[in-house]
Amino acid sequence: MPAQPALKPLNTDQLKTVCSSCSLRELCLPMGLSETEIERLDQLVSTRRRIKRGENVYRAGDPFASLYAIRSGFFKSNVILEDGRDQVTGFHMPGEIVGMDGISTDRHACNATALEDSEVCVIPFARLEEASRQVRSLQRQFHKVMSREIVRDQGVMMLLGTMRAEERLAAFLLNLSQRFVARGYSPAEFHLRMTREEIGSYLGLKLETVSRIFSKFQDEGLIGVQQKHIRILHVDGLKAMLGHHT
Repeated sequence: MPAQPALKPLNTDQLKTVCSSCSLRELCLPMGLSETEIERLDQLVSTRRRIKRGENVYRAGDPFASLYAIRSGFFKSNVILEDGRDQVTGFHMPGEIVGMDGISTDRHACNATALEDSEVCVIPFARLEEASRQVRSLQRQFHKVMSREIVRDQGVMMLLGTMRAEERLAAFLLNLSQRFVARGYSPAEFHLRMTREEIGSYLGLKLETVSRIFSKFQDEGLIGVQQKHIRILHVDGLKAMLGHHT
């Protein structure tokens, strides 16, 4: 691993909100840690960054130095294919961590782009490694976070490999619903931050197919759609479509 730049001492006066008082602590790295261990984690957060809609936290090929815990907003991860197409590889919301794609090669493998004005906590990876050696429970929690990402990636592979188009979109909407519930929001009503074209890229579907299925679901009374605002009207109906995959 190449030498990391020297880490400056933390200016705790600038940390207006840290892990110990964050409403997302049960979703992020602090989950399962004691108060003393969370205070130690507080010291890892070097700064908070505000990212405007359309801006990148990092780009593919950038040197890897930090992980980014999403405090507010919504992000997509994507890569640019050889033919110039934009391939969306994930959507990320508050309480989730982006940047782990850079750990293996010390360079980021994808772009992380804000889909709305957002804010992230910057966690220098060198500091996280050092703290993990001293606080074993932090190391275990970080491994759990990484495992969660691997499981999510496997879920996407199942979507693309075994499901029909309607099943893919149903699974996508149900997954979003579950993730919003974990953050204290309504399971049945939410706003899509991504475009239908981005949803199609993620699910391996054409834009026209995504639009057709949204209309089909609405006609069948499964969902209500008003531009990007979604209401799930018949959750059991969506789940029934996935019965043989669960």
